[in-house]
Amino acid sequence: MKLHHTTTQQYQTVTSYDADGVDINLKHYSTSLLVLPEMAPIDWPVTSFEALTSEHFDHLDSLGPDVVILGTGARQRFVHPRLTASLTARRIGVECMDTQAACRTYNILMAEGRKVALALIFDAK
Repeated sequence: MKLHHTTTQQYQTVTSYDADGVDINLKHYSTSLLVLPEMAPIDWPVTSFEALTSEHFDHLDSLGPDVVILGTGARQRFVHPRLTASLTARRIGVECMDTQAACRTYNILMAEGRKVALALIFDAK
């Protein structure tokens, strides 16, 4: 699905998504990645939802977001609280949603000026 351009184009914005990947400012990505408004997307070494570890969330913590939106693929899945303990201890919210909802939510929060991180999981093929 293509999303409309907004006045936030100086930031990392999800411009489209489909089952195979996501476009950030019109550049296509098909592997797991982290997106924050003011920095280029970062490769995230997560090969599947089942491969998530607490270290993956520790890396997110080091980026300093106020909230993390986790895109879990075609369907919404929830991570075990022990994996997100480092974020929870610092009062950083983690919201799990399917990838499409995660992309839309990230764009809204980013446009509001929130310090949001989008963590997308694309299964390695």
